[in-house]
Amino acid sequence: MKTIRLRIGVALMSFSLVTTVATSAQITTPEIPAVPTKPIVGGAIKDSTVMPGGSATTLQDGSATAHLDNAVAALDKGDKATTTQELKTGIAGLEAEAQAKPTSFKDKVLAQASKLKALLPLIPTGALGSGALGKAVSLAKLASGGNQLEGIMAAGSLLGKGSQLTSGLSGISGALSSLGGSTQSSGQSLVSTALATVGKLDQGGLTAKAAEPAAKTQISSVLNFVKGAL
Repeated sequence: MKTIRLRIGVALMSFSLVTTVATSAQITTPEIPAVPTKPIVGGAIKDSTVMPGGSATTLQDGSATAHLDNAVAALDKGDKATTTQELKTGIAGLEAEAQAKPTSFKDKVLAQASKLKALLPLIPTGALGSGALGKAVSLAKLASGGNQLEGIMAAGSLLGKGSQLTSGLSGISGALSSLGGSTQSSGQSLVSTALATVGKLDQGGLTAKAAEPAAKTQISSVLNFVKGAL
């Protein structure tokens, strides 16, 4: 009888062990999400690819005449290094402008650029005053302004180009103011007349069309005056 009970107990223990093993086999390990291997675009990780020419610096960040004005201002403060750098940049801008947009003023622009180059050796020695440089810069600005205006004229119709012409004429007016004397008074009179007319070119309709012939004549008079002054 004891033997039967022992066998029954062993059987029950075996059954319990099998059940436990079977239950444990059903327990699985939770999946761990895979870590993405691709970079996050638009988030903390950004594409660092540099496009060709993307960081190139050109002379388009400022006009040639602006650099020339900076050179005069720097010399007036006694900053010879900045004067030299700004003058060189302005000269390069003038030469590039003359080659890129050639008109009958091309030779005059290049001639003024050459005159400015001749002043460069005088800057470190202190032999060049801001007054002399200012006059040379004003003549260069006259040539540049004439080149720009003639380029606009050569493109054809002036309708809708009032703001461009106004900018060009204003630049010439500023250069004339620096020159002073009879050149200033005579030139300013022509420029003022032209400015009053070109402002109508952006008004559209019959007003703009009626103003165009007069604007062309008046601008031509300004350009002829500038050529004579140079």
